[in-house]
Amino acid sequence: MFVLGITGPIGSGKSTVSRYFGDREIVVLDADQISRDVTASEGDAIAEIEEEFGSKAINADRSLNRKYMADVVFKDNRKLDQLSSIIHKHVFIVMDKVLEEQKKLKTKLVVLDVPIPVNKGFVDHCDQIWAVTCEDHIRLQRLLDRGMSKEDALRRIAVQMTNDEYAALGDHVIDNSGTVDELNGKIEDLIKSELNERGIRV
Repeated sequence: MFVLGITGPIGSGKSTVSRYFGDREIVVLDADQISRDVTASEGDAIAEIEEEFGSKAINADRSLNRKYMADVVFKDNRKLDQLSSIIHKHVFIVMDKVLEEQKKLKTKLVVLDVPIPVNKGFVDHCDQIWAVTCEDHIRLQRLLDRGMSKEDALRRIAVQMTNDEYAALGDHVIDNSGTVDELNGKIEDLIKSELNERGIRV
């Protein structure tokens, strides 16, 4: 089984690249979606978050109080790291389980869509990593188009790795500063050179 990692900063189009594979019935494990699942009502990460941050961090339905936690962690990088560590741990437990299941099913290709490329659970699981990058002003505009405030968008961009740091991590870099057609062309070129050559059809 070939495990392809897709990563990149917020607004880069990482999820668009992953969706290309999902639309073609390739198994895609989306870390963002899994993180929402483990912090939903009675999710796997809830008890640990409550123990670390107190009852205010949890809503009445036993889901993560996102507004409260956003106010807490974006003012204190140490607390952001603590929250991220808890959620990441539970996300990668889920990913490990699904990867093991897919391996038993002899699945040829699985895509991991992970915005924060930690070593344990992502880098060490991937046979190859594609880093999606994009010029910062275009990323900002995309976030504004999603309805995010400029202050919030800039804050989220600031706490993430830079394009260069993502590029250094990737085996291949996809610059998504252009059109969707240009992006699809770059994906298809990499599929031919990196996946088709390994006998993997998408």
